[in-house]
Amino acid sequence: MLPTIATGNVASAIGGGYAVDNSCRFDDGSSDKLSKTQSTGNQRTYTFSFWIKRQDLERQQFMFGARYSNLTRYAWILFNNESSPDKDRLNIKSGIYSTSSTSTSMAFTTTRVFRDTSAWYHIVIAVDTTQGTESDRVKIYVNGVQETSFTTSTYPSQNDQHFFNVSTTTLEIGAFNSADYFSGYMAETVLIDGLQLTPTDFGEFNEDSGIWKPIDVSGLTFGTNGFYLDFKDSANLGNDANGGTDLTEANLTAIDQTTDTPTNNFATINALDNFYFGGTLSEGNLKILSIAGVESYITSTIAVSTGKWYWEIKITASGSARDFVGIADKIATASNYTPYSGNSKVLSYYGFTGQSVAGSTGNSGTPYGATFTTGDIIGVAMDLDNNKLYFSKNGTFQNSGDPTSGATGTGALAIDSSPADGVYYAQFANIHNTASTFEANFGNAPYAISSGNADADGYGNFEYSVPSGYYALCTKNLAEYG
Repeated sequence: MLPTIATGNVASAIGGGYAVDNSCRFDDGSSDKLSKTQSTGNQRTYTFSFWIKRQDLERQQFMFGARYSNLTRYAWILFNNESSPDKDRLNIKSGIYSTSSTSTSMAFTTTRVFRDTSAWYHIVIAVDTTQGTESDRVKIYVNGVQETSFTTSTYPSQNDQHFFNVSTTTLEIGAFNSADYFSGYMAETVLIDGLQLTPTDFGEFNEDSGIWKPIDVSGLTFGTNGFYLDFKDSANLGNDANGGTDLTEANLTAIDQTTDTPTNNFATINALDNFYFGGTLSEGNLKILSIAGVESYITSTIAVSTGKWYWEIKITASGSARDFVGIADKIATASNYTPYSGNSKVLSYYGFTGQSVAGSTGNSGTPYGATFTTGDIIGVAMDLDNNKLYFSKNGTFQNSGDPTSGATGTGALAIDSSPADGVYYAQFANIHNTASTFEANFGNAPYAISSGNADADGYGNFEYSVPSGYYALCTKNLAEYG
């Protein structure tokens, strides 16, 4: 399966217009969330608008949850879990629990599933129970288009009251009752208290491409409990940019602020290419723990066929230094799933020996550079204009490599000019009985950067200098150089 970035929202590839600068990365393993105690607001009329990029497709995950009076009243917006027949469908619900009965006043589950972990989705939930027509009381939109097909659809009664805006209710973003945490990215996160708005209040279709993209929402009326989270303040990710009461962060720090946004979508590790690798993903699909003894590789969500590209892989824990970092011309398949599977187009730098390894040579390689292990950062400079590949260890390019040498290819490995999928992916692997942990930095590292280096266009944040003429794997750069 190819990366799915082209089928999701790629507003970032469109030049001009409103730019979203930041998002917030939520990790379920860290129990990340934001929360706020609500005051008395409008329980009948409200709108949620938010952009998300998913990480995990294996669990129930709440984007928003509200609980009142020890869970006797609740409301939520979530993705259904793996055990549900409605797995990965969007679910919106409000109701009452008690010891004697359970009442559901509103419940919707989309027929549509949301399984693209490379794409940004824009979701709007617009409610107004005062409407006389039942179907007008709840409207759900994704990327500017109203959802009309549901596996479950329970419309609220006229003037029914929900629990997002009840006094003393705890509203959580990224969790519900401090459980079932969201994994992924959120941007431009808005609650409007008192108005049922439409998608065009938050976004618009590009007139040339037809792609849905965000617009400036700062001029909206947010109401009593409303807020606008733009995630621009890394020291206060719960800051309400509208000037209201800030939300309280739990386990979110400055490292969770990213520049991966709906208007500039960065590469991550491809969760849809994890069948053979079988790793455990976290930190917005930028960190992965391999399975001991599994000999396979995993790839990036963004693949390219032209241009010059740079990224870094940190070896956080090494399986006896049996780690590979490199490129591949296709995702792992039954005939091609190890970093030395007989495919000459899979090229790697091997930590245990410091050799360069091509798939066609098996697991024996050619002397190339220093060995690497836990704590080392491997830089990859891929020049598809000249079909050359370079690796650095902790900022020093190996084999006396010079990524700026162009067609001369000083110290470079030769890249086959005919990749199977027509593109090349970032790739890394572990092949030993001890598991490894990799952290990928395509421009938004999940770990602290001690120096800070962007590409020539100002994108990305890398530990070491980006070679001249090379760029981060993000859609702004793809539109110009890819």
